[in-house]
Amino acid sequence: MRSKAAERRVQQGRRTVARPPAAAAGEAGADPAVDPATGGAGVPASDPRRLAREMERLEQAAQAARLGREVARLEAELVAAQARIAELEAHADHDPLTGVLNRRGFDRELARAAAHVDRYGGRLVLVYLDLDGFKPINDRHGHAAGDAVLRAVAGVLRGHVRASDLVARLGGDEFAVLLWNLGDADAAAKAASLETMIAAARVPWDGATVAVGASAGLTAVAGPTDTAAALARADAAMYARKRDRAVARGRTD
Repeated sequence: MRSKAAERRVQQGRRTVARPPAAAAGEAGADPAVDPATGGAGVPASDPRRLAREMERLEQAAQAARLGREVARLEAELVAAQARIAELEAHADHDPLTGVLNRRGFDRELARAAAHVDRYGGRLVLVYLDLDGFKPINDRHGHAAGDAVLRAVAGVLRGHVRASDLVARLGGDEFAVLLWNLGDADAAAKAASLETMIAAARVPWDGATVAVGASAGLTAVAGPTDTAAALARADAAMYARKRDRAVARGRTD
């Protein structure tokens, strides 16, 4: 028979073998950073509902971050698209040869200006110009020389009006200028000055220079409903001016 002391040693050995490999909390060798109740995740492993809510919260945060990045990307694309649209609209409203407004752009700006004057007051004068002696330049020197003349005329017009005034090439060798807040006498003087400046311009070409004249007709713009009629009146006044000058020179263009 075993002695009582031997029996106690056997029982003590059995208890030692039966202990789990991880030391109890607070005993030597235990990891204080790991909570055996939660498995170190901050949510008790024995509470699946809390664990599910935490996972859902993390997924929502990740989804919000992805959505934020997508919104930023779309906003950048929108800004780029708007800039491209503005660029295309500017090209659509401007004459590619001279850089001034074309007929489409001028009609739009004339309508806006007339509406502004109708609402807030002010005065608009429309000057219609046609070049004199332009066809012989094309015939003698070619269309490239004619293009150089058109660019030079556009430069003269832009250089001798105010920043608030509008300059356009309506087509061919016809130009228009919209003058803000000038009386009849000042507008007539400005139109005559533009004729003089254009006639004085010299365009270098093929070792020589070429030049043209211009005839201007003008009229006041009464309001938004008068824009088309004003263009017609200014055009008629321009042709009357051209005929009078041709008669004075003893020839017709």
